[in-house]
Amino acid sequence: MSPESKKLFNIIILGISFMFIFTAFQTCGNIAQTVITNLNNTDFHGSGYTSMSIIYGVFSASNLISPSVVAIVGPQLSMVVSGIFYSLYIAVFIQPATWAFYTASVFIGIAAAESDRRTVFIALTVISLVGTVLFFLIRKQEDTKAPGEEDSANEILGDSSSAQNKMMRAVAAFKKSIKLSFTKEILLLSVTTAYTGLELTFFSGVYGTCIGAVNRFGSEEKSLIGLSGIFIGVGEILGGGIFGLLSKNNRFGRNPVVMLGIIVHFIAFYLIFFNMPNGAPIAPMGGTDDIAYMIPSKEVAIFCSFLLGLGDSCFNTQLLSILGFLYSEDSAPAFAIFKFVQSICAAVAYFYSNYFLLQWQLLIMVVVGFFGTITFFTVEWEAAAALVARGSDYRSI
Repeated sequence: MSPESKKLFNIIILGISFMFIFTAFQTCGNIAQTVITNLNNTDFHGSGYTSMSIIYGVFSASNLISPSVVAIVGPQLSMVVSGIFYSLYIAVFIQPATWAFYTASVFIGIAAAESDRRTVFIALTVISLVGTVLFFLIRKQEDTKAPGEEDSANEILGDSSSAQNKMMRAVAAFKKSIKLSFTKEILLLSVTTAYTGLELTFFSGVYGTCIGAVNRFGSEEKSLIGLSGIFIGVGEILGGGIFGLLSKNNRFGRNPVVMLGIIVHFIAFYLIFFNMPNGAPIAPMGGTDDIAYMIPSKEVAIFCSFLLGLGDSCFNTQLLSILGFLYSEDSAPAFAIFKFVQSICAAVAYFYSNYFLLQWQLLIMVVVGFFGTITFFTVEWEAAAALVARGSDYRSI
């Protein structure tokens, strides 16, 4: 197999593996609070919001050291171990115990009736494990050294020298991440990234819980959670496909896409505010019979799911694009910082979701989203000005 074919094969395997793992994990996160609310009248006592807060809290800290870990143990083993932890977390729901639930939440960061619940989470666990096993199919690149060269080097330097080199690379990667995090561009983009963390929490965990808590949706309230997740995915796929392609040849730059994203999200927040009861995110077992400013509408609820996914894709495609452009030589540390900020904000949002009414959660996202859009515009304008000063085409960004 040629090197080009091997790279393509690895990309396909990675895509399929992550599709399986995150299909299972995101589905689990979307229904976790609703399932746990129904379990809290038994010997199990826990909170899906707290669990996800632990996950993203540990995940945020892990992102600072992840380039170093990968430098030591390699990417393939890192992904396999991470996939196992994802599967263990999902498996905890098959027969929940409070201590195992929160313990699994920690390890994940580093990396309806009772019978229906077991069936669902057994299926999700199997799906996650399939994705993990697929990582073993990744092909290693051919060694470019001449025959015997590597052996000679090992004989001269010894295994201890090889381990020392790995450790030096790990330390260098960590220092680069810390240094990069204090640059002007990263600090400005961190506000935008913080917003993506807050709205990630909302659409992946809180909004599904809100839908499942509205008794006025009738017997379909729980099934609507799954339909909501589907339409969030449709919005993500549509936005990711369109704006991902446009970013390669967009004469107007990234700002219009980000502007569209914040407008779409503000429309979604406005409709959710009118459609969903204020106490829906923290409703007790049995849901809530309250109404907001209109009779709850299933159609509006699902339409808002689509808008949440579409707006999220606008922000993420453009953030990844501008990070790749600004830090093409330091992409790993830059993306590690991006995930660190996003994850720690998601952790904070999951924590306050245990206590804040819907209106306050929406208000926080509106404020942070507004300032995050302004800071993104600032970085984009400065990048464009720098290109023009060098005589480059603005469309090349």
